[in-house]
Amino acid sequence: MSKQALRIFDTHHPTTILNSLHTTTTSLSQTRQAHAQLLRTGLFLDTHFTTKLLSLYANHLRFSDANLLINSIENPDVFSFSTLIHTYSKHGRFSDTIMLFSRMLSHGVLPDTRVIPSVVKACSGSNNLTGGKQVHGFCITSGLCQDPFVQSSLIHFYVKCSQLIYAHKLFDVMTQPDVVSCSALVSGYARQGYVKEAKMVFGRMEELGIEPNPVSWNGMVAGFNQSGHYLDAVMMFQKMHSFGFKPDGTTISSVLPAVSDLEYSLVGVQIHGYAIKQGFESDNCIVSALIDMYGKCHSTMEMSQVFDEMPERDVGACNALISGFARNGLTDEALKAFNKLHDQELELNVVSWTSIISCCSQHGKDIDALNLFRQMQDSGVKPNYVTIPCLLPACGNIAALSHGKSAHGFSLKTGISNNVYVGTALIDMYANCGRIKLARVFFDRMSVRNIACWNAIMGGYAMHGNATQVLEIFKLMEKSDQKPDSITFTSLLSACSHSGFTSQGQHYFDRMTKDYEIKPRIEHYACLVTLLGRTGKILDAYSIITKMPFEPDGCVWGALLSSCRVHHNMEIGKLAADKLFELEPNNPGNYVLLSNIYASKGLWKEVDKVRDLMKSKGMRKNPGCSWIEIKNKVHMLLAGDQSHPQMIHILEKMENLGMEMKKLGCLPVTSFVLQDVEDQEKEHILCGHSEKLAVVLGILNTSRGSTLQVIKNLRICGDCHVFMKFISRFEEREIFVRDTNRFHHFKDGLCSCGDYW
Repeated sequence: MSKQALRIFDTHHPTTILNSLHTTTTSLSQTRQAHAQLLRTGLFLDTHFTTKLLSLYANHLRFSDANLLINSIENPDVFSFSTLIHTYSKHGRFSDTIMLFSRMLSHGVLPDTRVIPSVVKACSGSNNLTGGKQVHGFCITSGLCQDPFVQSSLIHFYVKCSQLIYAHKLFDVMTQPDVVSCSALVSGYARQGYVKEAKMVFGRMEELGIEPNPVSWNGMVAGFNQSGHYLDAVMMFQKMHSFGFKPDGTTISSVLPAVSDLEYSLVGVQIHGYAIKQGFESDNCIVSALIDMYGKCHSTMEMSQVFDEMPERDVGACNALISGFARNGLTDEALKAFNKLHDQELELNVVSWTSIISCCSQHGKDIDALNLFRQMQDSGVKPNYVTIPCLLPACGNIAALSHGKSAHGFSLKTGISNNVYVGTALIDMYANCGRIKLARVFFDRMSVRNIACWNAIMGGYAMHGNATQVLEIFKLMEKSDQKPDSITFTSLLSACSHSGFTSQGQHYFDRMTKDYEIKPRIEHYACLVTLLGRTGKILDAYSIITKMPFEPDGCVWGALLSSCRVHHNMEIGKLAADKLFELEPNNPGNYVLLSNIYASKGLWKEVDKVRDLMKSKGMRKNPGCSWIEIKNKVHMLLAGDQSHPQMIHILEKMENLGMEMKKLGCLPVTSFVLQDVEDQEKEHILCGHSEKLAVVLGILNTSRGSTLQVIKNLRICGDCHVFMKFISRFEEREIFVRDTNRFHHFKDGLCSCGDYW
């Protein structure tokens, strides 16, 4: 502190000191010097001086000093309290505001119209509906409710707490309705999705002689967008423009998400042009919204152009770009953009990393997703409760159990495992990795469950072919008063089809409509067709298709064709295949299924015709591919591929195992080789199936008795099924194989499917 200031304290009266400090730039030390001077002179007992000091302490955010000071005042007045209450409320210390207001009343000091708005703001900010109503009641009894500022603050409070009826009642009795109160009520109705009421209040503004301002218009546009009334948001934007009001940056950034969800690309282009004319091309919020809009409208070229033309790129725009590529299935472009931004040392945040991990998980780049998660942590960015559910599907897709367990451990350490979305993703991951018992343990421990949790555990059991457990969990679900949805019944029907529970499946299909008023969707009919077709009721399955209330898609006809392959029904199989060739002309799987039906009947000329047709269309059968995780590393093996570094040892071990099988009377099931070749050649072909290669690789690289898990991109064939049963007994292994249809759990020479798949 300067010598001149010290001389002032020595020679001037404290009143002069306080006036001087209050009107000039005042440091905290000067404030404390003034406080000390008042204590020496005894003038601190004067509320005029203490109120000045309170104001100074509050300005310096020295709330503890201010609190001590107000406690030392014997008879504080309304000015003493109002100074600190206003500052508390202004800086978001809402609980302190309400506590100080209670102390004020306990001292018998009645608040004035300047105190109430600050207290009401604190109740609003802390969502304290009860406290706010009590303040409102006090205002009514004390007569303060007639003040327009008090009325306006109460309307804002009720709007913030979604109590629009109370807000509207207050608005109707306002002595002087103003544009601020009108805008608050209009915005509240719009955010809650009450379109009619919002437009009615907006229309009343003209009757009351109140001219809407930009806040009024923006409240309508942003509110309708937030409540999902996108068309109303766009229409309000156009109305604003036609009425001569100039949309600002807030308006544009509020209407663009609505345009995005409507996929009104032409409107988006027009808004883009307006933004350029108004000089908003450097507004990062607007540019990010434009990138997001073009991405959702599938205009990725324009999206990239907007991003490339940004003078200064921020993380929001980067996130919008990555999400835009991901949304359009352009995973390689998303990865390329992400890596480029990362190399440029742009400070990417948790949203950036989560977006690219989610993109890879959803589009088959599961190993990339796992690597990105590791890089994310290495970069010092902490994953959150959104990141983990985005990562876990990648672990489940390729049965990367150790990575999934690591993610589970991370969620436990960070305290996010109790999050319902993280919990649901963990259930799904463990089920997809073959650990259905662990999935059930985690499900049973969840304190809060939503419909997604129930569906996850039911879907897991369905995938494992355990229909009994699925039906049991459905009963528990009904007892818990959780209402099932369409996904629930998909799991029920799928489980019944895997286990041959025909009557139960038909029972639940009927209950879906009768008891829960859920209209069957295309996937439910596909499950029902599979349910009937698998048990050999091909004609009944076909009859269901002909009676469907809407046109069957490829999924339904594919279910029928697959059943025809199992039961060698060539006539209906040909009919189903013809429908599929129309609906999915570029899907090679349909041609392969028909070819297999012909091959099972020995109709090799017909087989050749189908294969020639595939060749003429430039199609090839999807090669069998399997994944196995060994010592935290995921290996991928292709059918007939010789590139794996251990392939010589794999084939040698497989030959030895084949000899052991023959010694015990287990001969290769060559009927599953649907080619017109000699039996010896068929045996050789069977040896190259990817799931066999993966299991043998696991045997070579793990200790005897270790569990093996394989994921396959196609359905397991009968010969491989026999091979797995033999290996599980001969090598004393538990083997989990997940194909495109279900899980097979091999143990002691038996399979969990009971040879029904």
